[in-house]
Amino acid sequence: MTTFQQFSLQPFLQEAIARIGFETPTPIQEAMIPLILKGKSAIGQAHTGTGKSHSFLIPLVERIDSEKSHVQAVIVAPTRELADQLYRALEELTEGTEIRTMPLIGGTDKQRQIAKLKVQPHIVVGTPGRIKDVVLEQALFVHEAPMLVIDEADLSFDMGFIEEIDQFAQRMPAHLEMYVFSATIPEKLKPFLTKYMEKPEHVQIGREKSLREGMHYSLVPVRSANKYKKLLDIMQSMNPYLAIIFTNTREAADELADQLADDQIKVGRIHGDLSPRERKRMMKQVRDLQFQYIVATDLAARGIDIPGVSHVINYEIPQNTEFFIHRVGRTARAGLEGHAITLYEPKDEELVNIIEDLGVPFIHEELKGGEWKELPKRHARKKRERQDRDIDKQARAFVRKPKKVKPGYKKKMRQQMDDFKRKERKKTNRYGK
Repeated sequence: MTTFQQFSLQPFLQEAIARIGFETPTPIQEAMIPLILKGKSAIGQAHTGTGKSHSFLIPLVERIDSEKSHVQAVIVAPTRELADQLYRALEELTEGTEIRTMPLIGGTDKQRQIAKLKVQPHIVVGTPGRIKDVVLEQALFVHEAPMLVIDEADLSFDMGFIEEIDQFAQRMPAHLEMYVFSATIPEKLKPFLTKYMEKPEHVQIGREKSLREGMHYSLVPVRSANKYKKLLDIMQSMNPYLAIIFTNTREAADELADQLADDQIKVGRIHGDLSPRERKRMMKQVRDLQFQYIVATDLAARGIDIPGVSHVINYEIPQNTEFFIHRVGRTARAGLEGHAITLYEPKDEELVNIIEDLGVPFIHEELKGGEWKELPKRHARKKRERQDRDIDKQARAFVRKPKKVKPGYKKKMRQQMDDFKRKERKKTNRYGK
């Protein structure tokens, strides 16, 4: 069994890791920590819940020289919540040391942050826009910082932040070590990576395990008219540690949260229209376990790390089906089990097909009397209808109109066709054709 001892970390760091409760490194940690300790630029491709945050925080802290006064590492995350969570994790590792750390996160008082930068931190953690601003205002000096970490790089690209990262990355040393962490590597992100990374190591932790292990995927048919009632039935049958109910838009999230509140169900809500103060308060309430349910947009699927999620409910299926993977990745983490429930309407058939092609093993089922009951395969009725059409066609070809017609011949033909179809259906049912 591998342990963190194999990395020969400084005693204070080994003590911090033990204090946090880590015993054995995850696959992404086992692969990335040695690379970063050697100063080898690398891409870590893994989904949420694989331990990737500590795969770069631990070796960065190990390499900091607290006797030097300049910035030595910059860590950037695309959302305020992710940056805040990374900073909290960093503080746990550096507690009681001379290593200076500082959060530079949007939505907070910039001038107060600039005043604190009279003494430069060793490690900065922040959002792209705020780091760019303080660098351009010549308050943060990154020209000597040899290490840059970009967490959730594909989300940074989706949100249009890569240009802001580029503005301060180009002010960093020519031989910059860059460590990029991302669930996916979009084609359009590659020119940026090529600009700063020469033949980087590429560590990829497979998707198959993250999709299947410890997960149950319920696919529940609904009609739009009774969708909300179906959701209530599901919620009343559950006693989740924490469940996230996903919608596709901020408006839908607010509307659903308001409906649930009207039905006396206490729910949190997380989406991009909340003010920084509201988001901070909401995240504190979530961490304090004040809610069993949170209604959220995909911001929570990618941009926020919410611990303890036991259930995910897809009230709406995302148009970008990659987000489905990120949503369900919120649960079944750290060896625990998870339940992802997806409500689908007839109009969602194509999206469900695409998600199945991604490897999601849906179970077609419904909640009846408070218990989950498996339904016939989703394609069974369509297959049966197609078979019936084929048999009808065969019957018409088999039973021909007689050359000499007699009274009642049509009735006799119908009987012959019915007999033919009955025999063919029996054969189909017997042999499963």
